[in-house]
Amino acid sequence: MSSPAALARVPGRFASLVKIEHTVFALPFAYVGAVLAVDGMPGARDLLWITVAMVGARSLAMGLNRLVDARIDARNPRTADRELPAGRLRPWQVAVFCTVSLAVFLAAVWQLDPLVRWLWPIPVAGFVVYPYLKRFTWTSHLWLGAVDGLAPVGAWVAITGELPWEAWTVGAAVAVWIAGFDLFYSLFDLDVDRAQGLHSFAARFGVEATFAAARVCHLATVLLLAAAGFGLDVGSLYWLGVGAVGGLLVYEHSLVRPHDLRRLDAAFFTVNGVISAVFFAFVLADALAG
Repeated sequence: MSSPAALARVPGRFASLVKIEHTVFALPFAYVGAVLAVDGMPGARDLLWITVAMVGARSLAMGLNRLVDARIDARNPRTADRELPAGRLRPWQVAVFCTVSLAVFLAAVWQLDPLVRWLWPIPVAGFVVYPYLKRFTWTSHLWLGAVDGLAPVGAWVAITGELPWEAWTVGAAVAVWIAGFDLFYSLFDLDVDRAQGLHSFAARFGVEATFAAARVCHLATVLLLAAAGFGLDVGSLYWLGVGAVGGLLVYEHSLVRPHDLRRLDAAFFTVNGVISAVFFAFVLADALAG
């Protein structure tokens, strides 16, 4: 029988399992989609259920990823101490967690626009497929970006029931942003991936090509945010936000070099969290000022 102290540690283990602190990457962009959809502050009820849907969806995605990759993680020194390979959580516990996360996601979906009740299988299918891709193809980075890029698109349609091209363009900006920094992230496991026969862009094309591809992705991020702005009724603060994103991405790329990855953690975690929060702040300020 588990002791009360051991039981008290379980919620923290699940929070660590899904890296709850990394929600800062995608959640602000969901709010960006919501704000741009109504050109102002969405209602509290809509924001609440979008937040619940995002937390449920991300928890499901991360739980599935950890469950599918448990054996791979156990063979990687960087990931061997994660909850499943280290034995702090059991597979059945993570499976139950995924089931509950899916239920939370669906409960939130049913509180939003009726159209999303038909669309919810799309992101869930993306979550299921993603963990397996590294076994077959280096395009897993693009798949991850596409799945995360659904955040602003989903929030937009959840409020308005519409999917204009501007929503897809913001989603595409998020997709290439995520893909770009996931390319950087793959550098952590370059040698392990090659040794285990796993596929990543870095393992297939090398470090120099990975840096070049990340630069292309992040340039596309700025261009796509600008393209969306031209189609929307936005003001100067939106454009300052696009400029801030561009400046922060330049700074992120200045932190690391192909032969100097010492500050890769700062580039990946800190700067990308700042990017999403800063852009949302500018978008919200612009909408409220208008």
